[in-house]
Amino acid sequence: MSNSDRQSRLEERVIRAAESALSRQQYVSAIDVFCGMGLLLPMHVDSWRKGRVDCLERVIQGNLHKISSSMEIFRRWAREKGLKPSETGYVRRARSGTIPLQFSKSGDPAIEKNYSTHYISPALSERKQEKLQEKLNRTPQLVVFEILRGAQCSECGVGMGEGSFLLMEAEQPLCLACAGLGDLEFLAAGDVALTRRASKHSSRNAVVVRFSRTRKRYERQGVLVETSALEKAERECAEDADERAAGRAREAVRRGQEDRKLVARMAKQIGVLFPGCPAHELATIAEHTAARGSGRVGRTEMGRNLEEHALTAAVIAAVRHKHTDYDKLLERGMDRGTARQTVGDKIDEVLASWRT
Repeated sequence: MSNSDRQSRLEERVIRAAESALSRQQYVSAIDVFCGMGLLLPMHVDSWRKGRVDCLERVIQGNLHKISSSMEIFRRWAREKGLKPSETGYVRRARSGTIPLQFSKSGDPAIEKNYSTHYISPALSERKQEKLQEKLNRTPQLVVFEILRGAQCSECGVGMGEGSFLLMEAEQPLCLACAGLGDLEFLAAGDVALTRRASKHSSRNAVVVRFSRTRKRYERQGVLVETSALEKAERECAEDADERAAGRAREAVRRGQEDRKLVARMAKQIGVLFPGCPAHELATIAEHTAARGSGRVGRTEMGRNLEEHALTAAVIAAVRHKHTDYDKLLERGMDRGTARQTVGDKIDEVLASWRT
């Protein structure tokens, strides 16, 4: 492949990733582009944001020439699209305050500025642009971990058992006392209004997360806030409890109406894609797929927009569980990948009949 062909392919990849990000969120950054191209993994971005990686370029897959070429293509595309450049501050929280994050290996100010600049759609109103800029510049909250097994503070040496809270700084565990958070009070997740108000009134706070072994991800458990802030938030919540209860009831009715409309639209579109699908199965698939809080494809943006590949994925999942021995194979101990391959032909057979 010639150099011109390589450059052309690189340009196509950059623009495709940039267009996708812009369409999805009304702004686009260099990080969005590299993630969209598959050259940067979200887990590596997370490690960099937490200070585990000294500079972002160290975890971008590609040599410096490819990275700089991609950046130049991206900036040129943004200028041609008439996007509004907006420099954004990238920092991480530490017990001493905020620490700037470094993008490039060289740390050159001009390169750092190129990385940190977001490009915003001019279609957004001025007010929305201001709100977006405020969101992008918001300092991330301090994160405290509820541990699943014992650990030892790297400073004072105190032992911490399962369920204890610790702060990770420069890959070293710190107890809350050494982290300067020992006087904060834990507020468990569950009451949104109380959490929001307590966090607002507290000059120091931290999010508490715990790793879920089943879901393979960190999940929010609550927040650490100042005792005085929590007491003030509790008084405020007691004063307007009836008003908020009425608001929740109205919101529940509204959500129910929205969900019923989504199920009806989804069932109709699945019927267009799979006209041979029985009517009762259309309704069942749509209700199951669109269940609020389920995390299924129907609750994603693609599902709510009734995109074909999202609805097809939902139908395939329904066929897999209802019309094949997939669940029985799993009960017998077969791994998911092998089980899916085993029932693949049966799924294709059912889908072919439903498409007719």
